[in-house]
Amino acid sequence: MITWPHPHSDWQALLPEVEPVYTEIARHISRREKILINCWDDTHRDAVRNRLQAAGAIMNNVICHCIHSNDTWTRDYGPLTVLDDDAPQLLDFTFNGWGGKFDAELDNRATAALHHAGVLGNAPLTNVDMVLEGGSIEVDGHGTLLTTEHCLLAPTRNPGLNRADIEARLRTAFGVTNILWLRHGHLEGDDTDSHIDTLARFCDPHTVAYVACDDPADPHYAGLQAMAAELGACRDAQGQPYRLVPLPWPTAKYDPDDGRRLAASYANFLIINGAVLAPIYDDPADAEALHRLQSCFPDRETIGIPCMPLIRQNGSLHCITMQLPAGVL
Repeated sequence: MITWPHPHSDWQALLPEVEPVYTEIARHISRREKILINCWDDTHRDAVRNRLQAAGAIMNNVICHCIHSNDTWTRDYGPLTVLDDDAPQLLDFTFNGWGGKFDAELDNRATAALHHAGVLGNAPLTNVDMVLEGGSIEVDGHGTLLTTEHCLLAPTRNPGLNRADIEARLRTAFGVTNILWLRHGHLEGDDTDSHIDTLARFCDPHTVAYVACDDPADPHYAGLQAMAAELGACRDAQGQPYRLVPLPWPTAKYDPDDGRRLAASYANFLIINGAVLAPIYDDPADAEALHRLQSCFPDRETIGIPCMPLIRQNGSLHCITMQLPAGVL
């Protein structure tokens, strides 16, 4: 699921730059699986479909639905899916604009609205009384959840819950038994309070790919070195260490309008059927990043997607997408 950029979102000034990125992502997804695209209205939907058809998307796999949204970060307000006896069940957490930083009323209602309209099939939907974004958690599928203290313990999200309360709710919601917390790791330009999907990702039940900084002069160096040490100490639900794959450090990227540093992360990749879509940033490190990700996914094609326009709004490829397991659409 993605929400297409529209003039009513923060993308208004960047639409000519960002729509080609969305087109490329949607085209690749449509060639391998169904894709649900949230559009603002009928006119917007028709323009999106025409753009995708001209780009060579498989239109039989494209489902467009009209729904109003504040923004396009579906990773953080889309449904999180769990399996119960192999049947998908949808979880709808509260989305409060990353701790009240941005207006999120429309986005917070999106999952319930999509479910009510029948877009998400017959999978039951459960409302979970907790603020949680999809980009803030990673699971290995074998009982372990990885997250960051800076995000989940932020007082702007669940001020009435302590760490033990949050762990209990995560165990109940996701069926996990082992919760790993990272204290270190942050990227300048990230306004999510250190979402894990910009820092470290499970590639399979035994492998974690993570952002690594090898430049001692970079302000990220100390924090990411400390994060790497924390990951080295992590153990899965069976007590085994993970295979760690460091991802290269791109040169610093800055917004051309205001000069602020942007959060360019190679960890923000998306796993789809038969492929991995990986963000690239017109950087000398792109090729090595794709090579290392390919080593993590030997049975999938690794495809680089130019994502410089995305990080100008403080997110990347994984942030704008939410996977829906087979049986939902």
